[in-house]
Amino acid sequence: MTDILVVTGLSGGGRSQAADSLEDMGWFVVDNLPVVLIDKVVELSGQAGGEISKLCLVVGNARQQAGVLGAIETLRADGHRVRIVFLEATTRELVRRYEATRRKHPLSDGSLGLEQVIERERAAIGEVKAAADIVIDTTGLNVHQLKNQLSSLFGAEDLKDALQISVMSFGFKHGVPIDVDMILDVRFLPNPHWDEELRPLSGLDQSVKEFVLASPLAKEFAHRVNELLTLILPAYVQEGRSYLTIGIGCTGGRHRSVAMAAHIAERVAELGYQLRLSHRDISL
Repeated sequence: MTDILVVTGLSGGGRSQAADSLEDMGWFVVDNLPVVLIDKVVELSGQAGGEISKLCLVVGNARQQAGVLGAIETLRADGHRVRIVFLEATTRELVRRYEATRRKHPLSDGSLGLEQVIERERAAIGEVKAAADIVIDTTGLNVHQLKNQLSSLFGAEDLKDALQISVMSFGFKHGVPIDVDMILDVRFLPNPHWDEELRPLSGLDQSVKEFVLASPLAKEFAHRVNELLTLILPAYVQEGRSYLTIGIGCTGGRHRSVAMAAHIAERVAELGYQLRLSHRDISL
C-alpha cells in the first residue's frame, strides 16, 4: 500500500509551492500530472523496490483535473491510502498574483477577462473541492507559512526530522565556503600547528581534540554556541527551513576547526536533529 497525496486546486493557488515543500518533507512528487497517467505512475512507484512509500501527485488545471475523482476511487479500491489536498485563494488574490507575475492564466482564451476565467475554473472544479480531505486557503499565506501548514499535516512525525543540518570545518586561507548559512571563526583558539608533535595530526586525533578543547575559552565558546543553537534551531524549524549549514573555520582547516566542528556536531545530534559532518580542507 502506498500513501498518496493528490494535490489539486485553482491555478495560482499554490500547487507548485506545495509540491516543493512536500518534496522537502520526503514525499516523491510528480508535478503537473495528467489524470490518465495516475494509475501508471502509482504502478511504477510500487515497482521501485519499496523505495517510494509516500507519493504526491500534483494535478494541473481544471482541464487536467477532469476524471481525477474516478482515478482516486480506483486507487482506494486497490488498497492505497489516498488523500486530496485542495488549494484555493480569493479571486482578488489570484488576480493580484497573475498581475504580479505577468503570467497568462492557463485557461484563458482571450474571450473572457481574468476574473471571469478564474470564476469559471472555480465552478468547474467545485466537485473536486467538495471531495477534498483538506482545503487550504492560501490567500494570506506566504511560502513559509504554507510549508508550515503542510508540514504539520504531512511532515515528519518529529518536526526536527524536517531540518537537515550540516556542520562543515574549513580553512580561511583556502577561501570561505559560499554555501553556508552561519560562520563561526575559531582562529582565536590556541593553535596545535605550533606544536611539533601535533602538527602532522588533525582535529580527528584525540590528542589534538584535547589540546583544542582544553582551554577555558574553548569550553565557554562551545557552551555558548550550544545555547545559541538550542535557541534558534526550533525557530528555523517553525520558519519552514529544510537545510541549515554551519561553517566553522580556522586558518588551515586541519586542527582547530575540525575538532570544534566535531564537538559542536555531537551537541547538535544530542538535540535530536538530522546531522551531516564534513571537513572540507582537512587533507590540504
